Amino acid sequence: MSLMHENLARAQMSARLGEAQQLRQGHLLARSRRLSRKAELAAQQARLALARAL
Repeated sequence: MSLMHENLARAQMSARLGEAQQLRQGHLLARSRRLSRKAELAAQQARLALARAL
């Protein structure tokens, strides 16, 4: 009986670890997209500033 409880607890822990990892990946992906967008905007502003200077 206790072996069944241990297996159930192990399965639940594994599932929660998987969920946590997926959430972390989602946050990292969202963060990288934000940083990429900021970089694109900065590059665009730099091109505009250069075009105005010429």
